[in-house]
Amino acid sequence: MKRIHNAQNLDDIDLILINQLQADSRMTNSRLAHAAGIAESTCVVRVRALVSRGIITRFTAQVNPKALGLGLQALISVNIRPGARTQIPAFRDEIRVMPHVLQVFFLGGAEDFIIHLMARDSDDVRDFVLENLSANPAVASTRTSMVFEHHYNGAHAD
Repeated sequence: MKRIHNAQNLDDIDLILINQLQADSRMTNSRLAHAAGIAESTCVVRVRALVSRGIITRFTAQVNPKALGLGLQALISVNIRPGARTQIPAFRDEIRVMPHVLQVFFLGGAEDFIIHLMARDSDDVRDFVLENLSANPAVASTRTSMVFEHHYNGAHAD
């Protein structure tokens, strides 16, 4: 489990709650309160406060892509054409809602974006690149890397 460091005047209880929820976002309030050493009613109030302060931004379920028939993951680096810089927000918004896109990273550096994609097979990845990236007039180039293993917060994710 990755430890959160104190950045926004978080006290020890806040840090415990965050770390516990990162490890298991489905943890019951009772178990979470017990782990933090506080009353259940206090726990509810504290978690709601972390959400309202924007420290906890969402609760999520991590899905095993293989169980969905999507046994391959790829990271696709994308460079946007210099003359198409104004299209970056539209490109980002379009890509991030596409099926099988897990994450979209907008970067400073050699690449403009990295797209984390789950797919059935290499043909599926190729089709995604050709249909959604190479055909896009804003895209200058792409580079695809296949993911052999993926670890998230210390957990094996594939």
